Amino acid sequence: MNYLSLSLVELHNLIVSGKVTPEQLVKDSLELARKDNNNAFEYICEKEAIEEVKNLDPKLKDSIFYGIPIVIKDNFSTKDIPTTGSSNILKGYIPLFSSEVALRLKKAGAILIGKTTLDELAMGGSGTTGHLGTTFNPWDPTHQHLIGGSSCGSAAAISGGIVPFAVGSDTGDSVRKPANNAGLVGFKPTWGRISRYGLFPFATSLDHVAYFNRTVEDAALTLNVLAGRDEKDASSSLVPVVDFVKNINDSIKGKKIAVIKEIVDSINNKTIIDAFNKSINMLRDNGAIVDEVSVDIKLLKAIYPTYIIISCAEATSNNANLDGIKFGNRIEGDSFEQVMINTRNNGFSELIKRRFVIGSFSLLSENANELFIRAQKCRRLIVDAFNKVFENYDAIYCPASPSAAPLMDSVSDTLSNEYLIADNYLAYGNMGGFPSITLPIGFENGLPFGANLTAKPFDESNLLKIANSLEKATGLSSLVAGKEK
Repeated sequence: MNYLSLSLVELHNLIVSGKVTPEQLVKDSLELARKDNNNAFEYICEKEAIEEVKNLDPKLKDSIFYGIPIVIKDNFSTKDIPTTGSSNILKGYIPLFSSEVALRLKKAGAILIGKTTLDELAMGGSGTTGHLGTTFNPWDPTHQHLIGGSSCGSAAAISGGIVPFAVGSDTGDSVRKPANNAGLVGFKPTWGRISRYGLFPFATSLDHVAYFNRTVEDAALTLNVLAGRDEKDASSSLVPVVDFVKNINDSIKGKKIAVIKEIVDSINNKTIIDAFNKSINMLRDNGAIVDEVSVDIKLLKAIYPTYIIISCAEATSNNANLDGIKFGNRIEGDSFEQVMINTRNNGFSELIKRRFVIGSFSLLSENANELFIRAQKCRRLIVDAFNKVFENYDAIYCPASPSAAPLMDSVSDTLSNEYLIADNYLAYGNMGGFPSITLPIGFENGLPFGANLTAKPFDESNLLKIANSLEKATGLSSLVAGKEK
């Protein structure tokens, strides 16, 4: 039996009962990681994991992560372990400190078996732009369908049955979209709920720590471990942390859920719409009140361009330190200016350079009012529109994507009405810092697809309760590639 295909709860019970040991799980996980053919790993922690599990403190046995093999996206700093952000400019970089997320997971007894691939510096949504090449979707052994990005490697590692848990980051939909394509639960808590100390910054006002699980209950248990104030992160929230599992099985009777008409109308895939409508009936059968509401379509169409301007501008500033002088992969030159030019020209891919050009152009004094400031004003209008919905509803519910995992050759920069809204609307959750979760609701041609629930800030308990109720109704949990339910 492949124990690593189980949920955290199931694995924890097996470890506590003595039916499986952490040593065996780590050994099996490392073996699967070495055999991975989906390009999920930047670095496999072979020696580190074996040493870590040998020194595992038995006093941690009550922790849900005790002895559990995990992976972390390679834009989270890990002391003495290579951390590259899937970029040539950081090739060979070994941090002197660990991110708070890595520290908390280690303290809970988790065993890091690898750092996973991503779109370079987390800028992208396809899983094709990392310096090691394309990361593939384990649900398609022919490697023709995308896993999505930027947290592609983490999604591939858990959906491929290598680990039961994976850390990612979400700036626009970078965990929730791959979760749609990989049949996973992808959860982004409220901005500030989890410390970002040690996470490479992409767009600081949008970046969220997020993660993949196989069940909603696992997501709640994970939040219990990771949530809470961190003095090392000034943006870390002071809002008290509750037990997110305590009421997860309570009834959702009377909970009000809004479906955004314009988002659903922008999706033409009948299979997805039929499954989505069926899931709405499941929510209603469980006592929820589900209504269709409208949001100005101009604001929905503005989400993606607003996101691009703000994220590129912030990325330009955040990555100015990658210059070959302080750290990273240096390309020599006759002067320090030439070192920086050579390093950045050779270290970044064309996609990253284009984003930096957009960001720099948007921040120029003669352009800032028309582009960056205008985008910030538009962001406020978008967030206000969704906050208005939350005045009357506990959650917003929509399909997570207009399709199941798309084909590799369908990746395009061309915009269409469907692409503009349905494929990019999830970024509103980052603009407003809202907690947001994607979970599976169906299959198309053997590929999973999901739906998304989003709630008001710091209302993770209600969000997880509604998601848990839906998961039980669909029966689509603990999915692993090749084992369709």
